[in-house]
Amino acid sequence: MFVCAPGALLTQESSGRSNTDTLKARFEPGLNADTEGPAAVQKPAGGILRRLAHFYLSDWNAAPSTEPAPRRVLDAPMDSPPFPSSDWGYGGSPTIGTPDSSVYPIMAALRREGAKTHLYGWVEASGNASTSSQTNYPLAYSSLPNRVLLNQAVVVLERQPDTMQTKHFDWGFHLSGLFGSDYRYMAAKGYWSGQLLDHNRQYGFDPVWESLDLYFPVKEGLIVRAGRFLALPGIETQMSPGNFTHTHSLIFAMAPSTETGAVATLKLTKQWMIQAGISAGHDVAPWTVDRTPSALVCLNYSTRSNHDNIDACASGINGGHYAYNNVQHFDAVWNHRFNSKWNTATEGWVMYERDVPNVANGVHPILPVETGANGAFCAAGEASCFAPEYAMLNYLNRVVNSKLYVGTRNGFMNDKKGQRTGVPGRYTANTIYVTKNFGSTVMLRSDLRFDHSWDRQGYDNGTKRSQLLFTLDLVYKF
Repeated sequence: MFVCAPGALLTQESSGRSNTDTLKARFEPGLNADTEGPAAVQKPAGGILRRLAHFYLSDWNAAPSTEPAPRRVLDAPMDSPPFPSSDWGYGGSPTIGTPDSSVYPIMAALRREGAKTHLYGWVEASGNASTSSQTNYPLAYSSLPNRVLLNQAVVVLERQPDTMQTKHFDWGFHLSGLFGSDYRYMAAKGYWSGQLLDHNRQYGFDPVWESLDLYFPVKEGLIVRAGRFLALPGIETQMSPGNFTHTHSLIFAMAPSTETGAVATLKLTKQWMIQAGISAGHDVAPWTVDRTPSALVCLNYSTRSNHDNIDACASGINGGHYAYNNVQHFDAVWNHRFNSKWNTATEGWVMYERDVPNVANGVHPILPVETGANGAFCAAGEASCFAPEYAMLNYLNRVVNSKLYVGTRNGFMNDKKGQRTGVPGRYTANTIYVTKNFGSTVMLRSDLRFDHSWDRQGYDNGTKRSQLLFTLDLVYKF
């Protein structure tokens, strides 16, 4: 059966039967054209399939690069691979001052490695074993227990502006479509949202990211992005290859997913960057009744060594009155490199909505509750109330070798009025994960995760306080 779940999301429950069926800065598929590997060897003869097979075989057997690609910004703090990206991630813009030197499998097969417009994508499938039998929710992106799922099948067409130079204007664009079970966590009201909000389909399609980038040689570089794009704040991203591991934290799952509007990213110096923009509101199209002009502001700072980075954002800022996922979102991330083997990322946020309809005690709410936008558990006698939530999260990663890393993720969230999860209270989630890379085109990731709701039975459709989950996923890039 199906149930309404947090914020702008609907979740799905399992009947117990088995069922077989990102791009932010953290996604850097393909190979660097300046390194050893497929781009450095002689191009094979033969048809497209033979060239594609040659690319994969060369990629999987390539020696890791020892020379970083040229860049005009601070040195990269991490190696990629094994990590999804070599830079500290931020949204709303390509990484200003770094080259677009990736070579993608399908572009190599088409003999278009040097083209400015790229076609690429990935397929992600996963399976999980859970102590829950009805639903893994509020865990997201793998909410169906004991299942094998096609999470994401994504095709991207993009052109990145040349931000290595500061002499002239340039432009780029990004078009991507996603099919899979993960569509429900990115769906925005007004973009084919009926497949989720009206029918709650297990699989669906979402045009998750369509934007135009305009680059101006101002200061260290200015990007103006307009269209629909991924929400800016946070460590994690909706596009699967850009994450440290397969499952997502509660702090990410309960936050907004996309914006439709415009955002300007200005790199003032090599260490300071500011962002400002306006959108129609979190996860809504400008033509829906839920649209509300909403401000977005971010400040990003890196130390001279780039071993520390802070990214602080306020997004979706408006009156904060109850509507489809109209949370006021204040987020901060601190990234730190200990050495070449160890790094950590810590995130915290506060969110809230005003005038959220009271759904406590199972009574029929006096005020209407919008589909896909939970009510709150207010005090007795209140028709509506202020619904806040806050959360903290930490990642700790350790490189094993150039193709393998391990890590832990520990998170806490207090959903004080239950407006995000549907069950008020405090939640913790503790995860151990391993990520193995096969070249730059295949990722195999496993998670062992323990979730607990401290105040009420928040798991398995309100029947359990705890949940133990093992997941395994495979990401195949093309």
